[in-house]
Amino acid sequence: MSTTERGGPSQHQFHPEGDFSLPARRRSELLKVAKTRGSITVTEIASEFAVSADTIRRDLDYLASRGLLTRTHGGAVPVDGFVDRDTPVALRVNARATEKARIARAAAALIADGETLIINGGSTTRAFVGELGSLRNLTIVTNNLGVPAVVLPNTTRGVYLLGGHVRLELQVTIGAVGFADAGPISADTAIIGVGGVSARGLSTTMLEESTMITAMMESARRVIVLADSAKFGATVLAHIAPLARVHVLVTDAPPPPGLAAALDDAEVEVIVAS
Repeated sequence: MSTTERGGPSQHQFHPEGDFSLPARRRSELLKVAKTRGSITVTEIASEFAVSADTIRRDLDYLASRGLLTRTHGGAVPVDGFVDRDTPVALRVNARATEKARIARAAAALIADGETLIINGGSTTRAFVGELGSLRNLTIVTNNLGVPAVVLPNTTRGVYLLGGHVRLELQVTIGAVGFADAGPISADTAIIGVGGVSARGLSTTMLEESTMITAMMESARRVIVLADSAKFGATVLAHIAPLARVHVLVTDAPPPPGLAAALDDAEVEVIVAS
């Protein structure tokens, strides 16, 4: 999941009401915020709840030990991956928007004029498309319903939206990676957003989506994964592919040692956006 979502977390900052010095109340609210935003970081939440970072770390560890959250490097994600189904799209777009904007700019710098790109759903991939304005003659194939709105006309020679079941809450289509009466899609680069990046590989929250993302990756000669550091160490519902299937990971912070070693073994180039 990023585009005009450059305002950063402060635009949708949680404003706690009441006494959050009580662990049970604080942990309950932590779960709500995590489900709304899709991911939380220790630094942001400690500031918003007016408690120490160590207190939040203990809370997250407690919730993770009971299977209510998945701990990531520097924060946590809900066990079901992203966000509540009823969470407005605008809130998902603005979660960790500053980090996503940095990732998007760094990833756009890897693309050359004339490429064919296949892009999956998510706010970070949408942000990436918004950073392609200096390029020309791109062809974009996507299931991301937000992409057509941010493509600059001079950038592309064609934008193709994949059909299927429309998931309005996620702003994506879920279906086959292809078009009726046409041959297989062949792309230069797949730009992929994911729900988790761990030593086990890439994962996402929907089984149907995992199949579609795998097909997108298989259709491209190069795979670039866009993932902010809140996704590090997370393994959500559906496995997509091993790390060895990825050529480049663009992120906002260095991966923790164990994941960094796994990425190195898989010969994945890691680009930390500045």
